[in-house]
Amino acid sequence: MRRSTLLLATAALALVAAGCFPTAGAWTFAPPTPAPAVTPAPSGTATEAPSAATAAPSADGSTVTVSALNIAFEQTEIAAPADTKFTISFDNKDSGIPHNIAIKDSMSMEKFKGDLVTGVGQAQYKVDPLPAGDYTFVCSVHPNMAGKLKVGG
Repeated sequence: MRRSTLLLATAALALVAAGCFPTAGAWTFAPPTPAPAVTPAPSGTATEAPSAATAAPSADGSTVTVSALNIAFEQTEIAAPADTKFTISFDNKDSGIPHNIAIKDSMSMEKFKGDLVTGVGQAQYKVDPLPAGDYTFVCSVHPNMAGKLKVGG
């Protein structure tokens, strides 16, 4: 009797344990999402020129262009006028990935923070006047995305 009870208990334990572990090939979490594919431009078609590493303000000094691609800013240095409102024309080229632009002073105090833009998407950030000086711009989601902002002079 004892032997059959032990055998029955062992079989029951084996069934419970089998139910706790997935079978081969079963996912216990969502499968990884593949990176978006990049389709080359057809031959004979003009392609977009690479973005400059440094972006100067527009002719009127009020608009600066910044774009994000491959979890990096394409412009690593930008310039804006001092003591004047300006606009950052932001283009997030990373499909399905959120980015924004935050501006910080030399003490890492946030002076501006733009709304998140999930790519592919654009935003026009209206920035209040900043005094002349050197600032950094970063993505709040990806702090490794950073660049320099020269205001004035």
